[in-house]
Amino acid sequence: IQLRVFTEILHCILTKECKTFPVRVCATAKKISCEKFGRAVGRMLASTTGDGAVAPKMVQEGPTHIKRASTEKLREVFQKYASQKKDGKFYMTGDDFVRVFLGLFPETAYNVESVKLLAGIADTSKDGLISFAEFQAFEGLLCTPDALYKTAFQLFDTQGNGTVAYADFVSVIQKTTLYAKLPLKLDGSFMERYFGRDKKRAINYVEFSQFLHDFHEEYAMEAFHSKDPTGSGYISTLDFKDIMVKVKKHLLTAEVKDNLVAITEGKKVSYPYFMAFNSLLNNMELIKRIYLNATNGNRIQHITKDELLHSAQIMSQITPLEIDILFQMAGVIHQTGRIVYSDLSNIAPEHYAKHMTHRLAEIKAVSSPDDRGIFIQILESVYRFTLGSIAGAAGATAVYPIDLVKTRMQNQRSGSLVGELAYRNSWDCFKKVIRHEGVVGLYRGLVPQLVGVAPEKAIKLTVNDFVRDKVGSNGTIPLYGEILAGACAGASQVVFTNPLEIVKIRLQVAGEIAGAAKARAWSVVKDLGLFGLYKGARACLLRDVPFSAIYFPAYAHTKKLFADEDGYNSPLSLLVAGAIAGIPAASLVTPADVIKTRLQVVARAGQTTYTGVMDAARKILREEGPRALWKGAAARVCRSSPQFGVTLVTYELLQRLFVVDFGGSRPVGSDVKKMKTVEPTVFKPNADHIGGYQAAVPIVNGIETKFGLSLPRFASTIAASSFSSTKT
Repeated sequence: IQLRVFTEILHCILTKECKTFPVRVCATAKKISCEKFGRAVGRMLASTTGDGAVAPKMVQEGPTHIKRASTEKLREVFQKYASQKKDGKFYMTGDDFVRVFLGLFPETAYNVESVKLLAGIADTSKDGLISFAEFQAFEGLLCTPDALYKTAFQLFDTQGNGTVAYADFVSVIQKTTLYAKLPLKLDGSFMERYFGRDKKRAINYVEFSQFLHDFHEEYAMEAFHSKDPTGSGYISTLDFKDIMVKVKKHLLTAEVKDNLVAITEGKKVSYPYFMAFNSLLNNMELIKRIYLNATNGNRIQHITKDELLHSAQIMSQITPLEIDILFQMAGVIHQTGRIVYSDLSNIAPEHYAKHMTHRLAEIKAVSSPDDRGIFIQILESVYRFTLGSIAGAAGATAVYPIDLVKTRMQNQRSGSLVGELAYRNSWDCFKKVIRHEGVVGLYRGLVPQLVGVAPEKAIKLTVNDFVRDKVGSNGTIPLYGEILAGACAGASQVVFTNPLEIVKIRLQVAGEIAGAAKARAWSVVKDLGLFGLYKGARACLLRDVPFSAIYFPAYAHTKKLFADEDGYNSPLSLLVAGAIAGIPAASLVTPADVIKTRLQVVARAGQTTYTGVMDAARKILREEGPRALWKGAAARVCRSSPQFGVTLVTYELLQRLFVVDFGGSRPVGSDVKKMKTVEPTVFKPNADHIGGYQAAVPIVNGIETKFGLSLPRFASTIAASSFSSTKT
């Protein structure tokens, strides 16, 4: 049976567009009986939903799998791009599918043969046209766990018969840039083992997946032998570099590529060394797991060669030679004698299935970290300050009602006047504010809060990042450095915090007095004067310095705990980490917050007045007892914890969306893997890439990054410069 007929039949049945069961069309086929085909279709029909779409249970789903698109939406997309009409039906041409729909080969002078090969992945009938049935079938293939290997298989299945013959493989491989750079014989004993001595044997999908894996290793070995014509078992360092750049370029990060000669120390490269070097690069993900096993999950612990080797022997068959090469690489790049997780990330080749971070803007301010001058560092601080302002405003607005309740609870005196207790607890305070002042009362004093909180949080985040950059090295920072950075951040913010707090607090407590004139922010500022705005500054320092010294280290370490195995933090993990870190920080400094509040509010008639921090502490303890110092602790935790969670997640997400490379550090966990083998470009997602087609471009790009197979003039919209070397 022809594949075209087969797919049309299945499409007809599954979409219920025909009245009869067209099994008899298959009766003339010799390789599949009518009965067998009927049973297969029957099983498929039993697994469909009411609208004819395959039931979700047929798609294996997991953290990296994509949910299939509905037939109706796929048809809308297909009709939008299909430009060819034949026998009353619309079809996509190769250009429609590859250049227009997928967005590949945007150049005018594109390689027609490469477009044809890529279009053939979806065009299983190999007639030059892609029907809707084929379009939908490829979308389903992209949702499978082994979509990368299946896509590569269909690239080489040029006849569309479900197998790859020797001639099919050779015809495609000879069109790749790999073969153009280093043409080798394709009729040796390796090919005979897979295709037979007479090259008549065809291999199926599962056999091809193993063949493709072994082929690249065989190609590298053949390249080694071609550079060693005398059979000495050695090649020069320049020949070693030439092979790695031409054959194994997809495994080389920028750091490794630039130091290939230095890693070998200028000595001749033996065959065992060559094989171990390639094996190491292929197994870097396993090396990462070995490292994490040796450090019990700690990503910032430096370990020695012996420690890593001991862990490797327990977990895997990584050889001592591979460990030696790993430390040679790390030594050439960082010269520390030990390795840390970030070293492995810098050496490991990029994985095609990395998390996609959509970036609204991406600017490279410097070409390398060495170009970071004073002006660039100032620009970086301005950039962080701007994003911190937005993040601070978002966090403050989200929790302002809780902050108002906290302030009123802390200002409530006990023991001085009978009947003065207006609120029994925080919840009672919340209800009474809404009852007497309305919902708007919960946001009394918000405007000056936003005016002040923007620079307050901005300078806090900026100073913390600045000090961390100065005391850290190679992406790591000691605990004392984290505490110091947090303390500096807390001290710097008091310049903005104290005036903001005193105005906010006086506006918040103004609503407690029935019939009192409505307080205005500007009138409060005029009454206080410049020096009055800094009343209680010592108490503010007493609160903010330890708060930040506790919060930022706790956040950094909690964030690492919630990162996935690649070190990536999702927005939810950032929010949770920020909220958790705020609990100890906010609760432990509550006494200082109570003292600050008492110093900054205006004491009413009959209430105790305070002259300073120590005076306030003594009088509160004497008149109200130790518990008074912890008033509003619950409200403070409920306010500070989510506020800083929202602030930090907003701050880090803004840095992911608006990327400006100043040559300094970026937030840990922003990317699954750094872009190393290619220069990063902005990925512009196509809204029509629905269902499995969300992975189409990364999968096609993965054929090069995983297997080293690129086609002439192959330019992906994710990493256009990845293939710039082929645009000749």
